[in-house]
Amino acid sequence: MDDGENRVKQEDCSEDKLGPGILTLTNKRLAFDKTQARIMDFSKRMGDTVLDVPLENVIKIWKEGLFIKKVCFTAKTDEGEQTYKFGVFNTKSWVKSIEQTMNKK
Repeated sequence: MDDGENRVKQEDCSEDKLGPGILTLTNKRLAFDKTQARIMDFSKRMGDTVLDVPLENVIKIWKEGLFIKKVCFTAKTDEGEQTYKFGVFNTKSWVKSIEQTMNKK
């Protein structure tokens, strides 16, 4: 994390295209780090950061799903606009936290 950057929320989850990992919301960005788990010894290792989006690049935030709920956001990237969908435990809380953090900036 950079100087002056604070973690707001973090959760172990899965993204539709990127797979399992840890979603982190800070006061400056949304990041997703891949994880690798082993069933044999119940270990989990952090992998590479595959998504690092500054909050000013987030265009839209919403939640979707009835049984399998997801928090979703669309962001401006080098490849154009990309949409990401994360299966988190409490989608309403994530949407609220992201919106509040963006409004503070």
